[in-house]
Amino acid sequence: MFNKIVTDVFFDLDHTLWDFEKNSALTFEKILVENDVNVDLSDFLAVYVPNNLIFWKLFRDEKINKADLRYQRLKLTFDTLKMQVSDAKINHLAEEYINNLSNYNHLFPNTIDILNYLKPKYKLHIITNGFQDIQDKKLKNAGIYEYFNHIINADNAGFRKPNPIIFQLALDKANVNADKAMMIGDSLEADILGAKALGFHTLHFNAHQEKKHDLSIMITDLNEIKYYL
Repeated sequence: MFNKIVTDVFFDLDHTLWDFEKNSALTFEKILVENDVNVDLSDFLAVYVPNNLIFWKLFRDEKINKADLRYQRLKLTFDTLKMQVSDAKINHLAEEYINNLSNYNHLFPNTIDILNYLKPKYKLHIITNGFQDIQDKKLKNAGIYEYFNHIINADNAGFRKPNPIIFQLALDKANVNADKAMMIGDSLEADILGAKALGFHTLHFNAHQEKKHDLSIMITDLNEIKYYL
């Protein structure tokens, strides 16, 4: 469908290739026990996961900074669970979370298969709102770093998706026009609408069981990319 048009494919990383929720859960399973936080993991995650999405949106919209993101998502979770956890311990947990997160390397099903399929045919790139040091570790530890020509993140771009500047920077680095570029990601707002605003072709990877829409082609398995590229 797009194979005669597209030359460059841009992927989001978290929730698209790298299974953020699974790796995050394993990280918390480790650090909560090690730091004597007595809470049922499933109860904790039921509150933390939506809180994390809320604070990432605030961070993406530049309403909070990195330190606030890392502290507040944990603080609100413990407050909601009515747990008394000191600020010192919250800050320590936040640091331990970052230190341990990239040690877990679960990818979404068919990630390696689709990258092997695409690599001989297209230039592959990453556009991520994550932090450079953490995202590079994730890519390297998961064994997929070498698939990508360019890795554009919020740290080196100075802007976050859906800001058009980060998408334009990605196009400039790849030396490609938007009409020959495909963006694949899980976030309708950040990945799909952000990229479409500059003229990218898009595939919305539905990692969150969202309702169908007409804003982009939606896929539920990475292997479905083969139908379009």
